[in-house]
Amino acid sequence: MEGKIITGLDIGTTKICAVVVKEDYDGTLNVVGIGSAPSYGLRKGVVVNIDKTVSAVKQAVEEAQTMAGVEVESVFVGIAGDHIRSINSKGMVGVTRDDHEITEEDVERAINAAKALALPIDREIIHAIPQEFIVDDQDGIHDPVGMCGVRLEVEVHIVTAAVTSAQNIVRSVQRAGYDVEEIILEPLASSLAVLNDDERSLGVALVDIGGGTSDIAMFFDGHIQHTSVVALGGQHLTSDIAIGLRTPQDMAEEIKLKYGTTSRESVNSSESIMVPGVGGRAPRTISRSVLVDIVAPRMEEILALTYQKMQKSELLELMAAGAVITGGAALLDGTAELAEKIWELPVRIGVPKHLGGLTASVKNPKYSTAVGLCLYGAEYHNSERVLAAHTEGALWDDVMGSFSTFFKRFF
Repeated sequence: MEGKIITGLDIGTTKICAVVVKEDYDGTLNVVGIGSAPSYGLRKGVVVNIDKTVSAVKQAVEEAQTMAGVEVESVFVGIAGDHIRSINSKGMVGVTRDDHEITEEDVERAINAAKALALPIDREIIHAIPQEFIVDDQDGIHDPVGMCGVRLEVEVHIVTAAVTSAQNIVRSVQRAGYDVEEIILEPLASSLAVLNDDERSLGVALVDIGGGTSDIAMFFDGHIQHTSVVALGGQHLTSDIAIGLRTPQDMAEEIKLKYGTTSRESVNSSESIMVPGVGGRAPRTISRSVLVDIVAPRMEEILALTYQKMQKSELLELMAAGAVITGGAALLDGTAELAEKIWELPVRIGVPKHLGGLTASVKNPKYSTAVGLCLYGAEYHNSERVLAAHTEGALWDDVMGSFSTFFKRFF
């Protein structure tokens, strides 16, 4: 097969998803393979059983590469979980050249100055994303290279993760037999797949409701301004259904997908559903309104907690483009309408775009992260320079701590 092969691997709490994309020589990206496997080795986005995670990674990637008819050697991996933290930082340096022309090295030194934070020993910087450069008090600059100035400042959005959580993700993928090209925060990857430039410019909040966590990324003026995590997701809805209806987890997931809704108004009082029993017990028939009474309060809690996180960022009033919900739980009927009521923002459901090939197969919110990782991978490969230095002494120097012109272009 001609062209470059890029694989995105979304290691989630409930599923592991792999998407294989072929980049043609003209830059066209086409989806050629999709694979997924149930995830039993993670809890709230964190690996708790490496063997089970390795097995699921192998299954998902092998399924995708079989469909694509290619051999996958390396992957771009997403990272999430309630261990993720973010902070905005500033760095300032003097321009070194005699003619005061700003170089790549000046930019790198400024960013490294912003990264010089006193972090606990158990935390590691995974992204340092430039928001804005300032040259001699002139702000609003996206790329200062080639400009003249005496002083260069940069405002950087720094994302950190627990060292062991990142290591365990990398090791799981490596033990499955694949190299890790890069790790990227999952809501940032999802944003590439579902947001457009106008939304980033006007101000938009992206909420990626996955299985174990709900990840938030807020954009304004074309840049990422805030990221945060709520340790609740679609798996908690499934568990509530399993407990409330006394049915196995896999049956609860099916019931959620087929009959779940947050809208009480959409349910007819005469509607009923069949609920399988546990341990060979006979199935029961219940009113669908009982299911709504279980699902709606939990989704309201998730959306209310994400609203609190957005309020704490002090950026909510700048979200002129509203909010976009993606992730597997976005498929739950009535989610967007409920979010509009709680957040008091216009809300749409985000599905992946920007790709050709098997697009119909990935036009689903649950594939947003995997598709975004492929889009990131395409830009990563095409970048002509990498600006950030790797962290010395880390066990995964080859995959952590870097960013490329990709971030300056998209964020």
